[in-house]
Amino acid sequence: MSGVHRGLLSVVALELAGPLAIFYGLRAAGVSQWIALLAAGALSAARAVHDLVVERRVSGITVFVLGAMMLTVAMSFVAGSPRVLLIRNAWGTCALGLWALITLCGRRPFLYEAMRVISDRDKQQQWAANWSDHPPFRQVLRVTTAVWGAALLADAALRVVMAATLPIDVVPLLDDVLLIITLAALLAFQRLYGRAYLRRHGLRLRGVELVRIPVEAPGLPGESR
Repeated sequence: MSGVHRGLLSVVALELAGPLAIFYGLRAAGVSQWIALLAAGALSAARAVHDLVVERRVSGITVFVLGAMMLTVAMSFVAGSPRVLLIRNAWGTCALGLWALITLCGRRPFLYEAMRVISDRDKQQQWAANWSDHPPFRQVLRVTTAVWGAALLADAALRVVMAATLPIDVVPLLDDVLLIITLAALLAFQRLYGRAYLRRHGLRLRGVELVRIPVEAPGLPGESR
């Protein structure tokens, strides 16, 4: 199993399955919704603290997770409602969506940098070569980044609506279902649109390497068709 796949499994376990197990386990034991939601959210906060204290990794994402968690808890104390705690996931998708759109104004879009983060040095160099040598590749990443940004903002808005209107005990599960659906739809669009656009310009991705599609030679005179 590759390092990328192990990382994805770790995220699924810690950010999806773990909080759900904690929330529904505590609810089954008779714990209040507020305490169960707080305990489930503490798993992400604990991971962020571990990165800061043990691994000594300071990143914008880590700081954001801790800041959003503290703000949400403070707001829930003021409001006196567990529903406020339900919107913490909306903070993350909203921030990521906004950041994706903001990067369109910079030199490199969000999806370009995201691929670099999960790649080794050789793949990073190939990714950079694709970007510098092929304008269609740049167009694909800009368009798909824009779609990611808009979709994540819509995802965040829907999370807020669910948190405000649906029964509290079903929202944590629906949050994760929504995340899976959103990511699956985005990855499908990215794959289908990217392949089709590059193909129209005589290109295709082989791994992370962008190669030209061979052009078939025209038939010889008198050759049967």
